[in-house]
Amino acid sequence: MAIGAAGLLVLIVALVVAEGLRQGRDAKPLPGQSLRELGQPRGLSIGTAVRVDALRNQKAYRQLVAAQFSSVTPENEMKWGLVEPERGKFRFEAADAIVDAAGSAGQAVRGHTLVYHHQLPGWLGGLGRAGLRAATEEHIRRVVGHYRGRVAVWDVVNEVIGDRGGLRRSPFAAKLGPDYIAQAFRAARRADPAARLHINEAGADAINPRSDRLYALVRSLKASGVPIDGVGLQMHVDLAGVPPTYVANLRRFAALGVELAITEADVALKLPASAADLRAQARVYRTIVRGCLAVKACRSLTFWGFTDGRSWISETRSGLGAATLLDAALRPKPAFRAVQRALRR
Repeated sequence: MAIGAAGLLVLIVALVVAEGLRQGRDAKPLPGQSLRELGQPRGLSIGTAVRVDALRNQKAYRQLVAAQFSSVTPENEMKWGLVEPERGKFRFEAADAIVDAAGSAGQAVRGHTLVYHHQLPGWLGGLGRAGLRAATEEHIRRVVGHYRGRVAVWDVVNEVIGDRGGLRRSPFAAKLGPDYIAQAFRAARRADPAARLHINEAGADAINPRSDRLYALVRSLKASGVPIDGVGLQMHVDLAGVPPTYVANLRRFAALGVELAITEADVALKLPASAADLRAQARVYRTIVRGCLAVKACRSLTFWGFTDGRSWISETRSGLGAATLLDAALRPKPAFRAVQRALRR
């Protein structure tokens, strides 16, 4: 439909006004104690992944992040391709905004992530062995150093184990060999001796080939004196539920002397989700929380987003969604209340 200049101006003004109203809307208070208040006496940090555009542009989103969570994880803003799109030219503005907002809200920050086979800058692929090693160490030095004292925990390496239990084939493994993992941890420790350093893995929440390989890797790193403090398990699940070996798996990692974190919890549903689906989802969330609480070393539980309006599940997985604690209008779902109840017990 064609529109004249005057009509276009009117449309732009209307959109600006609408956006202003949307940004200015306060969040409706959620019922009961906040998740961060409920987690505190249990010694459990309750976190969420966040996005800088929502923090900047949606007042209600920003208010709920500050009120409900004791830690935040940048969903994408600290990944290599976004932070260093050109070699040596760092863009910290988006990540800085998240870290600054967390500081104002009295929240810890989980840095995500330093070395990951996805979302890499294009220039990295042209480097040889020596160049990649130097670039990796310099990237870690610059990023961790920039946030020294402001990021409490780093996912130093992310998803290094393949589905069948071997080391994932990645540019880092191919060119640097398996020792790139230890080198990344050592570089991170040099850059910030006080930060907690974790390995973060997907599909390893149960006892299976992937978690067996992760367990062996962590044990080897510890035995070699590599400065690894913790293990993050992502916990992307669906209505099939939490694996029956979930707690046993947590306990065997805890026995290695590392702290544990559930780092990316969500529960995907087939759309449209029924009331029965939402109730079943709540039970899965309850089991995730209770399992973490059952193991003293599990000190952090992060939801991978808290509203269905900002969730990677609905954005990237066709036919799936409704994976978080609040609906797209920021109203609590049965899952939110189930998490509250689990934390109270």
